[in-house]
Amino acid sequence: GDDIVAAAPNVSLQKARTWDEGVSSKFSTTPLSDIFKGKKVVIFGLPGAYTGVCSAQHVPSYKNNIEKFKAKGIDSVICVAVNDPYTLNGWVEKLQAKDAIEFYGDFDGKFHKSLDLGVDLSAALLGPRSHRWSAYVEDGKIKAFNVENAPSEFKVSGGEKILSQI
Repeated sequence: GDDIVAAAPNVSLQKARTWDEGVSSKFSTTPLSDIFKGKKVVIFGLPGAYTGVCSAQHVPSYKNNIEKFKAKGIDSVICVAVNDPYTLNGWVEKLQAKDAIEFYGDFDGKFHKSLDLGVDLSAALLGPRSHRWSAYVEDGKIKAFNVENAPSEFKVSGGEKILSQI
């Protein structure tokens, strides 16, 4: 029941976009309150764009279930990663997932650090990243929350698991 917005005060995320879209929006960011307040949101975090489990399993588990999420009244399904919004945008286009899932960059890891979900993946040449996790959030309040034991695991953070918790 923790408030995700209160847990990460003054944190904003960057919607996945091209560089030109970033320039034309004056590099705008999206406050967490705009993402969560008054909405039913499924959000999942992953170590990074273009990485193995993220590309092959994690994102597809949400993309392939998007109609089931909508049927349960979910306003948006969101993926957030410690990446810049431009890298995320290129990855999203490759995955053809932009119509189903909203992608946001946590370029400096501040969002994940605020939620104690940061992890150092320097051993895998990734640097500071996010644990693999998922949550169901209603009006900013966390109703279900799952975190993998290791970033390489994909046991509790997938789309099917969070669907069963809504």
